[in-house]
Amino acid sequence: MTALEFTFHITKVSKSLKPFAMRLTKDNEDANDLLQDTLMKAFLNRDKYADGTNLKAWLYTIMKNTFITNYQRMIKKNTFIDTSDNLHFINSTESSTDNEAYSTFAMDDINRAVNRLEDTYRTPFMMHYRGFKYHEIAERLRIPIGTVKNRIHIARKELKDQLYMYAHAY
Repeated sequence: MTALEFTFHITKVSKSLKPFAMRLTKDNEDANDLLQDTLMKAFLNRDKYADGTNLKAWLYTIMKNTFITNYQRMIKKNTFIDTSDNLHFINSTESSTDNEAYSTFAMDDINRAVNRLEDTYRTPFMMHYRGFKYHEIAERLRIPIGTVKNRIHIARKELKDQLYMYAHAY
């Protein structure tokens, strides 16, 4: 396969690689970097690709291996070694303490976002959150069940928009 044919086939398949890169990195810029590294490695190693085999699977394997290598390199780079007599890893998780401050801030943000909802959306949302079934909410608020579902959906959407910064926090 010529370099031009190889490039053409890679270009066709590369569109399906971006979602996989996003799942691995959880960041758009990192995903673009991973995709670029993958395509560069594929092009540089095109002589190792066997004609007639699954090009897409080959590219996915290159991407996965590149991601793992980069991740291991990053972990190794961020690991500090104490050179004192008892040589141990400073960033060992055995000695770390979680003071739960982050979750306190998150809960404060969530409560503020819920309180900013209009009453028509907050009331059914909070009832559902507390365990009420849709039909129970509809009976208590004297509105159709479809309206209950719609208001809960809108409340969730508004909360998701307001709390976007926590989408990949945990």
